[in-house]
Amino acid sequence: MKETISSSRRIILGIDPGTTIMGYGLITVDGKKMKILHMDELVMKSKENHYLRLQKIFEKTIEIIDKFHPDEMALEAPFFGKNVQSMLKLGRAQGVAMAAGLSRELAITEYSPRKIKMAITGNGNASKEQVARMLQQLVDLKTLPKNLDATDGLAAAVCHFFNPPQESGKTYSSWDSFVKQETHRVKR
Repeated sequence: MKETISSSRRIILGIDPGTTIMGYGLITVDGKKMKILHMDELVMKSKENHYLRLQKIFEKTIEIIDKFHPDEMALEAPFFGKNVQSMLKLGRAQGVAMAAGLSRELAITEYSPRKIKMAITGNGNASKEQVARMLQQLVDLKTLPKNLDATDGLAAAVCHFFNPPQESGKTYSSWDSFVKQETHRVKR
């Protein structure tokens, strides 16, 4: 497993996985202070083959990790909706991003959309716009991006900053820890 930086300085990568847009943001944390490092999105063509999109998500996540060397990854977990096909595709996108992080031995934590919204705005039912506006204040973000998927990824990183890993969602530090915590997903 990747060793965390011995001082209190660390980098957190937040990802909002999606099948047409993957938003991501990185923050640096020094003690109790956080600062935005980078924020962007990966936009995929909606008519593009689903498997090629998954490949792009994996490759982009690896590229981000290799460029910025985050110590931890926070992922927005898929929400439960009525469209099973959409949920399946989102789960695959999340799994591919998770696999990329695990391949680089990052500690990974999942957060529900509601928990992320609650951590940023104090309201688990906040809109994307409310989350983005609050992030502007929290990390001194000068302008908002055209699409708010990037701020959703940034929000996952900020949520992780506010929630110590032992108190947050599920955390995986390797494939072994994933298998142990997700025995219901593993066929033997």
